[in-house]
Amino acid sequence: MAELTKLESKLGEVTGLAMAAQVATEKVRAMTQSEDDALAIRLQQMHAEAEETEKRCVALAGELNGKKTAILEEARQTKSKAAEMMKTYLDRDSEALDGFEFLTMAEAGEVGHWSILKTLNETAGDSDVATLVEWALPIQERHFADVKSGSLKLAGSEDPNDPA
Repeated sequence: MAELTKLESKLGEVTGLAMAAQVATEKVRAMTQSEDDALAIRLQQMHAEAEETEKRCVALAGELNGKKTAILEEARQTKSKAAEMMKTYLDRDSEALDGFEFLTMAEAGEVGHWSILKTLNETAGDSDVATLVEWALPIQERHFADVKSGSLKLAGSEDPNDPA
């Protein structure tokens, strides 16, 4: 398998996070549907945007000479790590607020990874990576703001004196 540069490895990571986001948004949407339909609809949109992000990342990986397989292996490893984190954080007793708290952490991580990819590319100067980042980073920043807002909305409806 081809050896990846730091830039290519980070592309693999953001691809894997987009894959993981699709699973996470579905899981949390199922937990949220009875609580708040508006939040569930927002999660559906996030899921669709994660699908599109994955498609764009995979397409870019395919344009990198002989690197697609290695980048997608990096993506699968990242997705697996994210799935393990979700499994640890969200158990069968988890509620919508737990799901949104998890997504808040996950989306913050995605914003960080995309920002790092952007910074790495400032030196590399790959116009295709720049175009992808310019498209994806604002979406990830919006996702983070949306799940944080959803977390706060759900927390606001909780009775702080109820047992955990």
